[in-house]
Amino acid sequence: YFRLAADQGHAGAQATLGACYRLGQGVPQNDKEGARYFRLAADHGNAEAQTNLAYCYAQGLGVPQDHKESARYYRLAADQGIDAAQCALAQLLLHGVGVPQDKDEGVRYHRLAA
Repeated sequence: YFRLAADQGHAGAQATLGACYRLGQGVPQNDKEGARYFRLAADHGNAEAQTNLAYCYAQGLGVPQDHKESARYYRLAADQGIDAAQCALAQLLLHGVGVPQDKDEGVRYHRLAA
């Protein structure tokens, strides 16, 4: 049922199916398919999928490793209040990974997550 809903554009189902593929729960483990479904949901504004897709880009799981894309998706999720994304983005900002280093902004995102 998740695949049917996902293929009909339901962002929550897309995010869930992405996690299933990423973790191999109920389907064969496949990082590429996981990232594909995360992207579909992320592009519909699903913050959980944005966080998961950012992680995929950070680690090169199912997509080429790309710290700029990782930071972009973490920021989208962080700005929707996802604390894990706020923490991850804070670290990228503090260390200048994928984004220009900005310690003040990094501290701000850490405080948001607290």
